[in-house]
Amino acid sequence: MPGLLGKKIGMTSVFSADGKNVPCTVIEVGPCVVTQIKTVEKDGYAAVQVGYQEAKEKNTSAPLMGHFKKAGTTAKRHLAEFAGFDGELNLGDVLTVDLFSDCSFVDVIGTSKGKGFQGVVKRHGFGGVGQATHGQDDRLRKPGSIGACSYPAKVFKGMRMGGQMGNARVTTHNLQVLKVIPEHNLLLIKGSVPGYNGSIVSIMK
Repeated sequence: MPGLLGKKIGMTSVFSADGKNVPCTVIEVGPCVVTQIKTVEKDGYAAVQVGYQEAKEKNTSAPLMGHFKKAGTTAKRHLAEFAGFDGELNLGDVLTVDLFSDCSFVDVIGTSKGKGFQGVVKRHGFGGVGQATHGQDDRLRKPGSIGACSYPAKVFKGMRMGGQMGNARVTTHNLQVLKVIPEHNLLLIKGSVPGYNGSIVSIMK
């Protein structure tokens, strides 16, 4: 699916045509530069690589600098591949938020906020076990039995237990596009998207 890279600015709300206050996320989309065009004959699949945000040359490796100079552009901080663009693109072409001007819904991919090591109540929504009396005052938020017994004498893989929560790649599907502001490269999307303010996200038609 065709798409672009962007930066999550934050959340706000807008009024709809019928007067309802709709929460939305503001994303700065592009401008992105075409840095490579992959073809089936040469690379085994068809895709367009785009670069987003300026980077310093001193912080960019020599091979990447050669890659950017071949495309006729400056060093970029983030790269991503998208497929299915309409029309023919060339190296160095600039893609803006106008790509979504005729789009009603988009998918957004980002990295969710990291929450560290969490227990089963917060991580999986467990209700806790036992009661606060009869010597069980320290068992309120415990998971209870994890299933190991005489047979099978093991704990099955995938058991819901405490562990690292968040900081994972998350895709949110079918988010409604409320407004496109091309003069500021902004896209207003209904609802929330994964990640913290300032994080890089991929927006796809």
